[in-house]
Parts: sequence; structure tokens; C-alpha cells
Amino acid sequence: QVQLVESGGGLVQDGGSLRLSCAASGNIWNINDMAWYRQAPGKQRELVARITSGGKTTYADSVKGRFTVFRDNAKNTMYLQIESPKPNDTAVYYCYALISIRGRAGTMPYWGEGTQVTVSS
Repeated sequence: QVQLVESGGGLVQDGGSLRLSCAASGNIWNINDMAWYRQAPGKQRELVARITSGGKTTYADSVKGRFTVFRDNAKNTMYLQIESPKPNDTAVYYCYALISIRGRAGTMPYWGEGTQVTVSS
């Protein structure tokens, strides 16, 4: 089985900084794309940032220039560096990954359980 575990969430002040981590573990053969999504109260889950296994990144327009996604493939871990957060960045942040399992063809999507980020003004 595969697990994605997020960490690093919490309360941060407007203009501060925060780093989220997502560690994948289990019977992993390969991790393809990884991504961070977020869901604010009363809103749909939205893509924040995505990174390929080769390191190519894409960002939501609302976070460009403030958020940076990167990964350490040796550790099966993805990070999200949040700079100058704003109150409307408050949400539960979820980790997503496309993972190949040892001994099984193809890839499957996996989600973490989420970590709360609250930005105070």
C-alpha cells in the first residue's frame, strides 16, 4: 500500500513564510507527477502547483511568484514553500501523486489527508 503524508501546516501571519512537505511511502516503484491542491471552506478543491518527475513546474495564477514547489526524488518527498501568504491562502492543502506500484502495471492517483494552513491578517 502507498501513503502520502503531509506536514508543516499551521498558523502563519500575513507576509510570513511556511514550508509544507509531502512524503510518499510504501511499495513504490516510481512517482510521476506530484501536485499540491487546496480547498478553502465552501469552495471547490483547486490546483495550486504541479511538478513532473523531471522537475517541470506549473502554478495557479494566484500563487505565482509567492509559492515554489520542488521535490527530492531520492526521498520520495515534495515540498511547497509559501512566501508572503495572504488570508485568502487559508485552506486545507492536499498532496497528490501519480505512483507506480512494484509488480503492477500502470500508475494510480493517490491523495494525502491534508494539512491546514491558516493565514492571519
